[in-house]
Amino acid sequence: MKPAVHAATIATYVIFGLNGLVFASWASRIPAASGTLGLSSGQTGGLLLVAAIGSVISLPVAGLIAERFGTANTVRTGGTVAALGAGAVALGLALVSVPVAAAGLFLFGCGVALWDVGQNIEGAAVERALNRTIMPRFHAAFSGGAFAGALVGAGLSALDISFSAHLVVVAALSVTVSLWVPRSFLPERTTDRPSSTPESTGGLGAWGESRTLLLGLVVLGAALTEGAANDWVAKASVDGLGTTESAGAIMFAVFVAAMTLVRFVGGAVIDHFGRVRVLQASLGSSLVGLVLFVVAPTVPLAAVGAILWGAGAALGFPMGMSAAADDPERAAARVSVVSTVGYTAFLAGPPLLGFLGDLVGIRTALLAVGVAVLASFIVAPAARERPPRSVDSLPGIPDRNP
Repeated sequence: MKPAVHAATIATYVIFGLNGLVFASWASRIPAASGTLGLSSGQTGGLLLVAAIGSVISLPVAGLIAERFGTANTVRTGGTVAALGAGAVALGLALVSVPVAAAGLFLFGCGVALWDVGQNIEGAAVERALNRTIMPRFHAAFSGGAFAGALVGAGLSALDISFSAHLVVVAALSVTVSLWVPRSFLPERTTDRPSSTPESTGGLGAWGESRTLLLGLVVLGAALTEGAANDWVAKASVDGLGTTESAGAIMFAVFVAAMTLVRFVGGAVIDHFGRVRVLQASLGSSLVGLVLFVVAPTVPLAAVGAILWGAGAALGFPMGMSAAADDPERAAARVSVVSTVGYTAFLAGPPLLGFLGDLVGIRTALLAVGVAVLASFIVAPAARERPPRSVDSLPGIPDRNP
């Protein structure tokens, strides 16, 4: 392996891992934030929706930013904005102010979105340089960081450490590492393109490609099942099973641990069986685990469901990112589109589940995720490996490839 590729690989692992730790530092302690601010499940969902709005606004332009300023600067910007948001959330909790916390979560959502698109574009570039499937391992680093963040959250909750102080430390770590580590990313790809190409207009042409949109639908179900777990496993365990906040955080850690393990070994499995078979098996496991978690009468059985759920949620998102980046010339535009669709589900879906949870209980509300998982299962063949620059346009829309 060339030194530059090796350095970029390590840097990408670190950035994915930090992203997961930062996200889980919030997700694992949502019950604490909800309790501090005195919010119901529906009101908590509304607060989470603010973060989702920030991300949804940022995602469509993230590909343009990456093309204009590079993936390294995209990650740096995202990490800095996420850190500012985490600091504002900490202030809102300290002041017991929902508006301040909501403003912080909006910034947090914007930063995480920019950060995520940048790291996935870099991960796809490293994967191409290595000529083997490694994207699941990068996402395993995200899950590993999330697992560490969940354990830290559980420990700090058990020790009754202020969530505000926790977030301040996370913010400092986020801005420091995200500014420094991208120095080792691969050199930015430069190409000579006419000004009328989709790439030079922010990737708008990718929204007219049927395969790209189908990949978005594939990732939608995978992202929603992962996002629902991230936001609600801890609280569903507390509300539905009567566990403590610390035990709820541990249940979330169990989910993340299963997801991390499968992502670590998933690359070899994908290379052997192909994306479609692995994707369909993953979606099936996710659905079975989700249902078991919801209907389980005991904590151990619910934990088994969380394991199956986490294992099934592991590979859908990274496979979607790899499929979107099959053609390096269109990677930024297509990753931006697929990320927008997937992260809209990942971030906006769970808050809507909170509103439904006010009516039927948050554990039961999680069953709604199964509908999206089934839809993703049906369109999974869209993720099949394709040679570069192969694309199908939507009916009635001409192919706009250069």
